[in-house]
Amino acid sequence: LARLDGAPLARGTDFDDAGQLKKAVVVLTETQVRELASAIEAKGTATVTSVEAKPGTRSPKPPFTTSTLQQEAGRKLSMSAKHAMGVAQRLYEKGYITYMRTDSTALSTQAVAAARAQAVALYGDKAVPANPRSYRNNSKNAQEAHEAIRPSGEDFRTPSSVVADLDRDEHRLYDLIWKRTIASQMADAKYETTTVTLEVEAGTQVAAFTASGTVYTFKGFLDAYEEGRDEKRSDADKSEDQALPALAVGDTLSLREVEPKGHATSPKPRYTEASLVKALEEKGIGRPSTFASIIDVILDRGYVSKRGQALVPSWLAFSIVRLLEQHFSDLVDYDFTAALEDDLDAIARGEQDRATWLQKFYFGADDHVGLRNVVENLGDIDAREINSTPIGDVATLRFGRYGPYLEVPGDDPENPRRVNVPADLAPDELTPEKAQELIDAPVGGDRVLGQNPENGRDIVVKDGRFGPYLEEVLPETDAPVEDAPKKRGAKKDAAPKPRRASLFKSMSPETIDLETALKLFALPRVVGVDPETGENITAQNGPYGPYIKKGTDSRSIGSEELIFDITLEQALEIYALPKYANRAATSLKEFEADPVSGKPIRIKDGRFGAYVTDGTTNVTIPRGQTADDITFEIAVEMLAEK
Repeated sequence: LARLDGAPLARGTDFDDAGQLKKAVVVLTETQVRELASAIEAKGTATVTSVEAKPGTRSPKPPFTTSTLQQEAGRKLSMSAKHAMGVAQRLYEKGYITYMRTDSTALSTQAVAAARAQAVALYGDKAVPANPRSYRNNSKNAQEAHEAIRPSGEDFRTPSSVVADLDRDEHRLYDLIWKRTIASQMADAKYETTTVTLEVEAGTQVAAFTASGTVYTFKGFLDAYEEGRDEKRSDADKSEDQALPALAVGDTLSLREVEPKGHATSPKPRYTEASLVKALEEKGIGRPSTFASIIDVILDRGYVSKRGQALVPSWLAFSIVRLLEQHFSDLVDYDFTAALEDDLDAIARGEQDRATWLQKFYFGADDHVGLRNVVENLGDIDAREINSTPIGDVATLRFGRYGPYLEVPGDDPENPRRVNVPADLAPDELTPEKAQELIDAPVGGDRVLGQNPENGRDIVVKDGRFGPYLEEVLPETDAPVEDAPKKRGAKKDAAPKPRRASLFKSMSPETIDLETALKLFALPRVVGVDPETGENITAQNGPYGPYIKKGTDSRSIGSEELIFDITLEQALEIYALPKYANRAATSLKEFEADPVSGKPIRIKDGRFGAYVTDGTTNVTIPRGQTADDITFEIAVEMLAEK
């Protein structure tokens, strides 16, 4: 249905990203559509009011660059960018293709001649245009130091002639490169699209329907190759490729079926590796040699994961982006990054002096603040705020050391409830409704974290009398029970006890994972050996908090996380102090009670420098200031802003 009483009906393209109409069109409700369908069905016939045929042409795509090769290998062969480049590297080393890291779409004179000759041999004289094709590169920052990726040599080897010499992936990629190269020098495809308009008198209204069909009159380059698509073909796209029956204006058609069908616009699809490479190239970010490694980094660091071909961002990615945008906004600006690539290219060409450029980048200039100034004026980075995302009014998503979790406010503001967020739940799927579902889910039984790889035993997290703990489940014994009575006074065989480990106070039974559990079971951790005494220094947790131990000498350390992180050098520094000096020195300054919390304010020396605390809230003292610069009024203000 295209028009109703002459007014056009809304299509998906008529809505903006916020779902608002961009122009005056008709939007029908489901009730209106069903009433209209009934009226059309009652009429039973439609009249052809217009038949319009338009010719058209399609031109081939240029030969492969690194970017377009990675995109097509992803679309057609389901290869990751890294895998595609690895296969291309092998083909290049074996002499089957030209250099595979290029942003040029140009072919040498010999390559053009070879492609045209092969096209004529395979598809006839009409398969190539009168003049060879040349292509203009529309990519930002293109250097064009090499020609496009193509089969090597002056006479291209056909895929069938090399199938015995290549492995499966090499042959598939070579076939793709060969077809694209041949097609790039072939003639345009020619087609004719026919659009038919049918009108139906539906009660007091006139409904106009359109249908289109396309017939290729000359296939041209499509005989050799057709480029893939990032999005799935819609029903409308598929129907346009179908031929329509011969119709003339005034023909009356019987209506067999009228189907009321709703339509909803869809958000843009997630990036795949192919479409991400395309976006990087369009924004001028990266180079042919770095596209695959960029994707590799975001996958390896856990910023994104793959769901099928789609790249799904993690909560960690949101935290990283928030940190960079808030504190390093210039450095993550797309235009700045693209300009940076241009500058580096200019340095490589000898057009800019690298020392001068580095001085400007680090110390700043009129148009650039400079990296040193950015770092020196960072101020206090609020890690808690950066790692927090409100989920409606239901809860706050926080990304902690042990993964994402929901923090739900309760009766005790200082001890909010924590709820585990499933690892496979994408950020866009965590709606307020889903968050409430996770919060309301019953917490029953022990949660199995996985198996200990050393012995295959299950590790479960349990809730005990003194708080949550881990337990390694012992296997059930198959030993027969002895019937013979034991002698009086004989000791019973002690039943084996499972290994257990307590969770840190900062850990939640809902969010702890197997990797962390194995670290807890491995405690005490050997930090290293004291070079003077030869004694082991270990880090562990105890009833009075975390500490390190050397022989009989134990020293407290700042936080439980340090048990996993403290280095030998840091431990030796602690042992170099008098036994209680580090404990006494932690409070650098003390004030009276905070007017809001009622708790005494202290300035302490922590792992990352001096900070202000009232025992609950901690605020790092900004760079360039010391404890001596902080007055009671400043300390109160710092805590209030936190």
